[in-house]
Amino acid sequence: MSCVDPLSSLLRGIRAEGSAVSHAVLTAPWAIRFADDAPLTMISVLRGGGTLVLSDGTEQVIGAGDTAVVSGTAPFHLADRPATVHGPHAAYEIACFGTDAECSGQDLGGIHWGADSAEATALVVGAYRASGHRHERLLHSLPPVLVVQEDAEVCAWLETAAADAARLSAGSQALMDRLLDWALVCTLRSWFDRAGAGAPGWYRGLADPVLAPALRAFHDRPAETWTVASLAARAGVSRALFAKRFTTLMGQPPLAYLTRCRMDEAEALLTDTDLSIAQVGRSVGYADAFGFSAAFKRHKGVSPRMFRATAA
Repeated sequence: MSCVDPLSSLLRGIRAEGSAVSHAVLTAPWAIRFADDAPLTMISVLRGGGTLVLSDGTEQVIGAGDTAVVSGTAPFHLADRPATVHGPHAAYEIACFGTDAECSGQDLGGIHWGADSAEATALVVGAYRASGHRHERLLHSLPPVLVVQEDAEVCAWLETAAADAARLSAGSQALMDRLLDWALVCTLRSWFDRAGAGAPGWYRGLADPVLAPALRAFHDRPAETWTVASLAARAGVSRALFAKRFTTLMGQPPLAYLTRCRMDEAEALLTDTDLSIAQVGRSVGYADAFGFSAAFKRHKGVSPRMFRATAA
């Protein structure tokens, strides 16, 4: 089994499949209520701007060139200004995941798609579906809302692609899904890069010239019998230097990190696949089911069998 790298692995469980509200153009006053229970929602402001109002009342202003990622399933609003959310104007509601939900522009009342108005706010929105529980570790690394500034060329290209998809020609849904998946990866990478010390340890480690080779080797082959010495050899440094640098940068010793990653991967496999306990154990580096079960219970507090039964 290959886990590639931590971010790629975590994003495998979350996709924009069939969920895009591809290109909305609105004239003030306007408010949109997002009610998809989506674990992640991404909003790119191509022109104009507005204010995000989260369920707890937190407000975040976003303007042209900003891409915002809202984490969590609680409903929230985006409006031309906060007062519009509670004003007399009817809010548009976007909920594409329900069995009867319609996400086409014609069904969103006053939201026009692809219109050319210099004073209007133009958005590209994607709500992301989750398959299983693999994405949950990613969500724990994110704030309720993060904002990344894109350059003008990216916005122009994104608007052109979204307007093309909004024409509903052959392949437009697949185009928009792939576009939103690409945009999410780029936005998260940009945010992690700018977060510096605030980024999760697994991301900081991949940017470190000493730790990166060892981390890539482990995440590519988690079932291998890794030791601090073998990881240090991958990094090309002494065992002592590797262990010290790893603990300083990642916030925990190398073997503690390896065990946690293996247990997190086992948790996802137990929840999202029909593999036997022994097969899950071998996938994450344990030769027999007994050894894996003992390690899993030490780390998670319950046996693999009990965890799977509870999560079902």
